[in-house]
Amino acid sequence: MAPFATPMRSASLQLSALLCILLCSEVWVLQCGAAIGINYGQVGNNLPTPAQVVSLLSSLRVGKVRIYDVNPQVLAAFAGTGIELIVTVPNDLVQPMAASAGQAMQWATANIKPYFPATRVTGIAVGNEVFTDDDEALKASLVPAMRNLHAALAQLGMDGYVHVSTASSLGVLANSYPPSQGAFTPECAPLMLPFLRFLAETNAPFWINAYPYFAYKADPANVSLSYALSDPYHVGAVDPYTHLQYTSMLYAQVDAVTFAAARLGYGGIPVFVSETGWPSKGDADEVGATVENARAYNRNLLVRQVGNEGTPLRPRQRLEVYLFALFNEDMKPGPTSERNYGLYQPDGRMVYNVGLAQQQTTSAASLSLAASSAPPTRL
Repeated sequence: MAPFATPMRSASLQLSALLCILLCSEVWVLQCGAAIGINYGQVGNNLPTPAQVVSLLSSLRVGKVRIYDVNPQVLAAFAGTGIELIVTVPNDLVQPMAASAGQAMQWATANIKPYFPATRVTGIAVGNEVFTDDDEALKASLVPAMRNLHAALAQLGMDGYVHVSTASSLGVLANSYPPSQGAFTPECAPLMLPFLRFLAETNAPFWINAYPYFAYKADPANVSLSYALSDPYHVGAVDPYTHLQYTSMLYAQVDAVTFAAARLGYGGIPVFVSETGWPSKGDADEVGATVENARAYNRNLLVRQVGNEGTPLRPRQRLEVYLFALFNEDMKPGPTSERNYGLYQPDGRMVYNVGLAQQQTTSAASLSLAASSAPPTRL
């Protein structure tokens, strides 16, 4: 079955105008090479020390890292490494930060200023997946909190270096296929308008947590595994309205968010992937959670990253992707898959080889693309 379901027809002139706006607004240019991003979670009781983690990351082709707090040991360990770091304001601080500019200044002064610029903090995620939370007060507080934090950074002279945004789940979309029909849910759309306005005013990206694994697990009989795994050689699917060809469900999901933002008048905002991954192990009912699929998914994304590949809608704008996650985390709640997204075991052993060759040096392990790797198909 084709990966795209047949959507309701919409006015072709409206879509043509929307597509024109999106293509003409491709002005946000990345200034990075083949560096990849990775999420460094810490929900485990057997993880390496921050210094050991930094040593590992510094020896790999990893130039961007996202963490879920502002752990002072982690922030200090990243000093002088040149690795770009996204840190997080926890959900329980969003409402206090929205209610008080002083609270935002206190947080920035205590958690960012002492480490900057030696530690290269380039982004702050205010909350995580707030727009799909059940707490209405939390959702209403998000943008005010972001504005207070951005104002605090401006007073500290850091607003030109540190983006303020938030990471949202794909649940903010009512429609994600085909990408040109991407639209926010009726519940999220009113909240998205002030959020997108803030991103446009501050030149900040829209971060999305997107997992094709969940789409495949939910309907393995009708969702193509190769498409979900971002296989660059898979025939993929063609958007019937834009005629753009997609060989990656993840890239299609990103373009769906871009179209949804454009429908609200903000098609120029870059959309990046703050989380994506595939579990290497799961419970009996978690279809597709295998080492082979996890290896294939992350490998395919790494190849696309090294090829500086953009989405079909934004072919000249390399898609920034943060893989989830660096380590398996044994204290994460939920099904078995939640504890098995890592590329590495806590003791430093690879969970699986994603097609990267590990070579021992006198100091640490280094990681480079295997010479036998094939380049991705260009769209």
